[in-house]
This record gives sequence, structure tokens and C-alpha cells, in this order.
Amino acid sequence: MLIVVVRTLILYIVVIIALRLMGKREIGQLQPFELVVILMISELAAVPSENVGVPLLSGIIPILVLLSASQSLAYISLKSERARDIICGRPSILINRGKISEKELSRNCYNISDLLEELRLNNVPNIADVEFAILENNGQISVFPKAQKRSTIPEDFGIKPPYEGLPLTIIMDGKLKKNYLEQSKKDLDWLKSELEKQQISQIEDVLIASLDSSGKLYVQAKATKKSNSKHSVR
Repeated sequence: MLIVVVRTLILYIVVIIALRLMGKREIGQLQPFELVVILMISELAAVPSENVGVPLLSGIIPILVLLSASQSLAYISLKSERARDIICGRPSILINRGKISEKELSRNCYNISDLLEELRLNNVPNIADVEFAILENNGQISVFPKAQKRSTIPEDFGIKPPYEGLPLTIIMDGKLKKNYLEQSKKDLDWLKSELEKQQISQIEDVLIASLDSSGKLYVQAKATKKSNSKHSVR
């Protein structure tokens, strides 16, 4: 039993390393050849972990071979546009200037119901509002509404909003993030003072404290401090 556990852990580590080397993209964003590699890696790892009679290297070596092949294809597609079209394919325009392309739907085995579903998922319930809909190589659809149907932005009204940087999570689950506190150019005395204003005496009582670029501090206490559960202070 101990041998099975050790073999499984080794294969698990190998698979994790292989997937990390492939990048950080989610499953829905993978190219077809990358998805095939992941499926094959899972199958190859399962055989030696279930059967102790199969040498461990019989699972590790094929995984490394697949990883090498995947990295090679990724490098080739990065350097050559023609190779990228062959390996990854080309995006398909399903709706072009407000017109549905039946040819592209048929070529991609896409029906109208699938198209309408994807439009709804993109918050476009009315197909008449769509100027372009492009089926990307990863299977997702990019939707571009018609100009008169797009969401308004400040630039449309000549408004230039102030810069908004990333908020800094200073406290998470009762633990102080000192590097973020230093990055915010605040000190511990300031933080404790702000928490005391919200009747929170200890950092350990804070579920999360986040400081945005405008200097606004959002604080939520843990359940033990339910009476002061949510606060925003400046």
C-alpha cells in the first residue's frame, strides 16, 4: 500500500510540473493540441498509479515526451504564422456585419441555438444587436455589438476619470500583509487607528482589509465581529 501511495504522489508531482510548464491558461482557453496533451497526460499517469506491476518510468517518460512535443508545437506556432494557422486553426466569423454566415456555422458544426446561447452568455440577448461574432480557436465566441448598441464609456462624453490602480489587500484572514502595507506607504499605527475607528482592536479579528488607490479602506470583520461586519473608511 505504501508503494502505491508513493508512486501516486510522484506521478502527481510530475503531472503538476508538466501542467505548470505548459502555462497558466484555463481549460477553456487552451488550444486543441494543448487539450489533447492534458487528456493524454492524465491517462498515462493513471496506468502506473493503479498498477504497481507497471514500471514508474513507463508513465513518466511518455509524459515528458508529450510535454516536449507540446512545447515544441507552441514554439513553432509562436515563430511561424503559417504553422500557427495549421496547428491552432483560424478564428471563424459567424456573424459578419450583422449577417449570419451559414457557411461558417456549417463548417464549424455550429447551429443557431448554440450561437444564440453564446450570445446570451456574452450579455447580448438580441441577435439583431450584433455586428460581429467571432468563434475563436479555443471555442469561445467574441461578440462585438453594433455601435448604437454598445455600452457607453466615459470617453463618449468627453470625461476623463481619475486613475484607478489595483487595490492592496493589507489584511487577509486575520494575517497582516506587511509588503502590501509598505507598498501603500502606510504604517502599522495608521492601520490600527483605522481599525479602532470601527471598534476592531486586533488584526486577527479582520477577515479582509483592502486599500484602493484613492485611499479608501474597506474592512470586513470575522464572524465573531458580526455587529461590525462591513465598513468602509477613508
